[in-house]
Amino acid sequence: MKKMDLTERDLRSLRVFCAAAQASGFAAAERALSMSKASISRHINDVEARLGVKLCERGPGGFQLTESGTVALRVALEALESLERIKPEVDAVRGVLSGPLLLGTSEHVLTHEDCHIPEALAELQRIAPLVRPSLSVMTFNDLGAALSERRVQIAIRGAYKRMRAFRHYPLFTETHRVFYRPATAGVIREHDDARALPLAYRPHPFVEDALAVHGFTQGPDVSGLEAVATAVATGHYVGLLPEHYAAQLGPRYEFAVLPDSPVYPMPFCAIVEEARPLSRSAETFLQLLLEAHRS
Repeated sequence: MKKMDLTERDLRSLRVFCAAAQASGFAAAERALSMSKASISRHINDVEARLGVKLCERGPGGFQLTESGTVALRVALEALESLERIKPEVDAVRGVLSGPLLLGTSEHVLTHEDCHIPEALAELQRIAPLVRPSLSVMTFNDLGAALSERRVQIAIRGAYKRMRAFRHYPLFTETHRVFYRPATAGVIREHDDARALPLAYRPHPFVEDALAVHGFTQGPDVSGLEAVATAVATGHYVGLLPEHYAAQLGPRYEFAVLPDSPVYPMPFCAIVEEARPLSRSAETFLQLLLEAHRS
C-alpha cells in the first residue's frame, strides 16, 4: 500500500475514522455522524491510503482495529484534541472560557443526597456561558475506557482502588449493603430466611467479596443497579445496592437491609487522566465541583 503524507485535507477523514473506531463499527458511527456506511468506508480508505497501512478489519466478522489502527487512533485523538484546544486557549487569554467540556458519570449518582454535580454545572453556565458541556451516563468499565480513550475529560464514579494513570478527587461517599424484600406475593420473609437467598450477581468487587468472604450463594447474572433492584423486588433474591438508591425504591417495594449485611463504603471521585492536561474549562469545572462538594 503506497504511503503519502497527511495534509490538512485529511482532517475530516481522520475524524470519521476516530468516530467509527470509538463507536466500534459503522452502524453506530452512521448515527453519530449522520453519514452513510459507504461514506464512512471511503474516508477510512483514504486515511489508510495516506498512511500505507490497514487500520481496521470490517466485514461479516465485525469491526476490529489492527495494531496500526490502535496506534493511529491514539495519536489522531491527541492531534484532534490539540486542534480543538486552540480557540478555547486563545479565548482564555482574553479572560473568556469556551469550548467543549466532556463529562461522564455512573448511573443513579443523582439520587445521592451529597451529589452536587448539577450545582457545579449551573455555576459553570453562569460564569462561562460559552462552554459547551456534554454529560454521558455509563457503566463503571465504560467510564474507564472513555477516560483512557479520551472520550471524556472528567469521569465521576466510584473508586474501588486508585490507579496510577489517573488523579482522583474525592467528592462524597456511597455506602453499599445487602438488601432484601421482607414481604411479597402474600409471603412474609424473616431476615434469617432472606440470608439464605441467592445474591444477584454482577461482576463487581463488592459482590465478589460478599460471595467469597460472607458466605452468600451466587444467584442470577444481572447487569446494572436497575437489574439488581428488579431481582430483589421479586422477593426471591438479595442484592448489593447503594443505600441512597435503595431508599428511592423503599416506598414501593419496602426494601430492607439484612441485619448482618456487610458494609461497603466507596468514595465517589472526579477522575482525570494524569498525563492529559485539562482544558481551562475543564479545570474551572473541576474546581467548581470540588467547591460544591466541600460546602
